[in-house]
Amino acid sequence: MSTINYDLRRVRALLFDVDGVLSASVVPMTAEGGPMRTVNVKDGYALQLARLRRLRVGILSGGRGEALQRRFSTLGIDPEDVYLGSSVKLGDYRDFLLRHGLADDEVAYMGDDLPDIPVLRHCGLPCCPHDAAPDVKRVCKYVSHADGGHGCARDLVEQVLRAQGLWPSLEEDLRW
Repeated sequence: MSTINYDLRRVRALLFDVDGVLSASVVPMTAEGGPMRTVNVKDGYALQLARLRRLRVGILSGGRGEALQRRFSTLGIDPEDVYLGSSVKLGDYRDFLLRHGLADDEVAYMGDDLPDIPVLRHCGLPCCPHDAAPDVKRVCKYVSHADGGHGCARDLVEQVLRAQGLWPSLEEDLRW
């Protein structure tokens, strides 16, 4: 049973911000000043499973770097659906919808801070982690019980897949 007040059967695509959503809000820095992002393996598993179950998965992030691109590639996310260095997320969001023939009400987006608000206002299911900025929480239909980088993406993906009857049964063989 979902705790999200939305018809999750309509969701055909899931979009995520990176910093503060797929990685924790506190990011250690290298000696050169670059970020060393964390990853949550349960989030990663859920993103892979969503792709295998034929949901579109995309990334809208202001972050950049080869490590990010490699991470999403290993999860099976199409490189064309990974928008890094996104300074105007709404434009990239619209490009994603156009390329995949999606309507706003078929998309869930999870963001955590002010640059995410324009997309959150347009998508059908605006979501955020538990530790999102207060202004973001005010525009979201769903606030996860988990903080960014600590399973909030898994929470959303699992609820969507369960509502669609696509979450694996205990008997299912999940060897990939």
